[in-house]
Amino acid sequence: MHRGQTLPIRRLGGGWGRTVIVSSRIDSRLIHGQVIEAWLPHLRVRRVVVADERTAGDAMAKAAMGLAVPESVELLYRSPTELQVESLSTDSVPTLLLFRDVEGAVAARRHGLPNGRLVLGNVHAGPGRTQLSRSVFLTDPERQQLLDLAASGMEVVVQAIPSDVATGFPRAA
Repeated sequence: MHRGQTLPIRRLGGGWGRTVIVSSRIDSRLIHGQVIEAWLPHLRVRRVVVADERTAGDAMAKAAMGLAVPESVELLYRSPTELQVESLSTDSVPTLLLFRDVEGAVAARRHGLPNGRLVLGNVHAGPGRTQLSRSVFLTDPERQQLLDLAASGMEVVVQAIPSDVATGFPRAA
C-alpha cells in the first residue's frame, strides 16, 4: 500500500467502493483521547463529522474539539438532521460520524443515514440508565430506539475501543 492510496472499504448502505462513511459512533464525549488515539488510526479516516445539535451551535466547543484533532483530518460540525449524508457517503473522503447520543443517531437515520455499523462507544451513566457495558448506560426508550434501528437494518454494536470485541446490540441488551 502506497501513501495516499485508498483502501476499498465497505460503504454504508452496501456495496464496495473507495469513497465512504467508514463508521458511525455514539459517544457522549464526542472528540476525546479514545477517538483521536485509537479510532482515527484504526479506521484511517480523513474526516470526522460531529453530528450534534448542541455542538453545531457552540463556537467554544468547536474550537476546543478542533485543537484535539490532527490537522490532516478534516473536522465538520452538523446538526444530525442536516448531515447531507448522500454527499458524505459519495465523495472521496473516508469519514467517521460522531453522535453525542442515541437521539442524534435516530434523527440522522430519519434524515437519510443508510444501513451500516453504528458503534455504541461511551454513553454516560445517570438517573434512569441501566449499564449495558463498562462504558454504555441506556434508558429504556434508548434501548427501544436502538432495537428499532437494528430491526431496520443497521448493525448496532457495543465497542469502546478497536481492540475490544464488538458485541451485537440485541445480544448485549
